[in-house]
Amino acid sequence: MSDYRLRMHDIPVDDRPTERLLKYGPESLSTAELLAVVLRTGTQKENVVNMCQRIFSEYNVKQLSQAQISKLIQIHGIGPTKAAQIAAVFELARKLERHVDEPKRKIRSPADVYSMLYPCMREQKREKLVVLYLDTKNQVLKEEVVSIGSLNSSIVHPREVFKSALMESSASVIISHNHPSGDPTPSKEDIAITEKLIEGGKILGIDVLDHVIIGDGRYVSLKDEGLVG
Repeated sequence: MSDYRLRMHDIPVDDRPTERLLKYGPESLSTAELLAVVLRTGTQKENVVNMCQRIFSEYNVKQLSQAQISKLIQIHGIGPTKAAQIAAVFELARKLERHVDEPKRKIRSPADVYSMLYPCMREQKREKLVVLYLDTKNQVLKEEVVSIGSLNSSIVHPREVFKSALMESSASVIISHNHPSGDPTPSKEDIAITEKLIEGGKILGIDVLDHVIIGDGRYVSLKDEGLVG
């Protein structure tokens, strides 16, 4: 127990995570030490390194990255501020995974849609409908979350989908949403919503190129499957 009561300023300077990171680089730190650098402080009875070691004895990195704020706050020593810091670190990691250096990302196939959206879709506990607004060269002008929650035709209205399309002067759009179950098999409601949006797009002169449903490590393109016109 004495180790848990050891305060950070009692640890030799060269052994502290922040100082070691500055001297040797972040790759020299353990996972717990990297989190300790982010959180900075522990509790009165537990220094930040010990606290982070305890956290990673209960959760692996993936589990911690998927934890909701309300779940993080339940961890001993983690209040709202530290929970926000943890959530922010993992969200930055997800944004980095999706980042591309080219000015506009070009969509050539459903696989490109999956590659672009899977990092932000795979950990969602609820369905999220995302629309990609494209120019005449199929380059992404904008990515927008249109709906969160169980999708049905009363919630997913064409005006919500095409409002930004008109503002961005989009030539076409691609619809995508996730299935939290991990199985991307389209439901009858998925097909009905897609057909409704295709018809709405025809009226406005905006093509709905596809609806890509994302599951756990796989996807289904409704156009490729011949499920919509």
